[in-house]
Amino acid sequence: MSAEPETRPVPGGSPSAPGVHPRPLWSFRPRSDREAGDAVVSNFLLHWFPAKTYKPSLDWTYSFWLGTASAALFFLLVLSGLPLLLLYVPSVERAYGSVKDIEYVVTFGSWIRAVHRIAAHLMVAVVFLHLVRVFLTGAYKNGTGRGQRREWNWVIGVGLIVLTLFLSFTGYLLPWDQLAYWAVTVGTNIASSVPFVGPEMRELLIGGRTIDQATLIRFYVLHVIFLPGAVGALFAYHMWRVRKDGGLAKADRWVLETGKVETPAGRTKTYSLLGVARGTAPAIKATSLQARDLTVNAVNDLVRRAAIVTLGTFAVVSILACFVPSPLEEPANALVTPNPAKAPWYFLWLQEIVTDTTIRIGSFTINGAFLGGVLLPGALLALLTAWPWLDRSSREAAGVWFARDRRRQNLVFLAVVLVVLAFTVVGTFMRGPYWHFYWPWQPWPELPTRI
Repeated sequence: MSAEPETRPVPGGSPSAPGVHPRPLWSFRPRSDREAGDAVVSNFLLHWFPAKTYKPSLDWTYSFWLGTASAALFFLLVLSGLPLLLLYVPSVERAYGSVKDIEYVVTFGSWIRAVHRIAAHLMVAVVFLHLVRVFLTGAYKNGTGRGQRREWNWVIGVGLIVLTLFLSFTGYLLPWDQLAYWAVTVGTNIASSVPFVGPEMRELLIGGRTIDQATLIRFYVLHVIFLPGAVGALFAYHMWRVRKDGGLAKADRWVLETGKVETPAGRTKTYSLLGVARGTAPAIKATSLQARDLTVNAVNDLVRRAAIVTLGTFAVVSILACFVPSPLEEPANALVTPNPAKAPWYFLWLQEIVTDTTIRIGSFTINGAFLGGVLLPGALLALLTAWPWLDRSSREAAGVWFARDRRRQNLVFLAVVLVVLAFTVVGTFMRGPYWHFYWPWQPWPELPTRI
């Protein structure tokens, strides 16, 4: 008697042909709908993806995949930050020297530092663009699904951009050079302008009245532990909330336009005392938003696109790091003030507003640091957070670029965004010594250097 050939089961599918071993990468290359669904459950890396996703959610020109790019940049920051964490010394006596060793002594140290710095700057920009995209498409509005709470996910997104700014700001001080020291000095001085509690807030932030060892260790702990943990936790909840809300808002809009697909009842046979009755069995004809022509398998359609965006983001940052080195100026010196002293580039619009709102009328001076640095940005942030509850446009406007009934609020929002960008450009390229305005083609005056 000959033994029958051995049959090995394939995970998530039917037994394979005789003598064929299971495919190790079957979850990344499913051959059937069942394998695609099982891949989400059985693969740890794919577990956070849904089994099905709406086709419009995969469009490149709707979301530009800015959310995925933001997540990729955060992941790259963690990866590049781990070797820097082991090499950096958070001490005012040794911080600058350790960064200098990373830049000039450690193998690939300058490239790793450049990757970390460029990824940090790009994350601020990409998260900001992601928030702009969500607003302009009305993606914070609830659509056709049940139990949607997209307005709360918008609040989480506003919190994420604030945490991203502080994450970059706390890392700005760590090189402990002149650029970092005075940028943080300018930024924290704006916080001290809050009436009554401003000086106490600044002392709590920097650990005293001057920027020294206490400030460095606080910023270091915030940068490597608390703020990344908070960003990671909010990002996880943000993605879970997207799943609970039925995906991107464009899918709801697409369903409203195409109509729900009716699932017909099949023909059956019914056995009775008089014989067999053929026809349609008693059933409720319902509509389904999970119809085959409205959705595709997340594995591999969604996963492939997410991988392209992630790997593309890694490649862009890695290439830029080869050509854009990280600056390292002289060691921090509290006695030598650079002229002009500027905040980090993402806070330069605040510094510009502070200058423009500081008005002197005789002996009376309007405090621009409080008006333009605290009151006005705080009001804008509060209005931005509460806007989903103030927006009275129809739900048909959700997921639509520049919807007609949202035209006015989109124009106002774009005007504010353009003002912020314009002030950032002015503060970066057109503010010279003593914060005077200079056109790009105008030379700056030569200042005496301190010997």
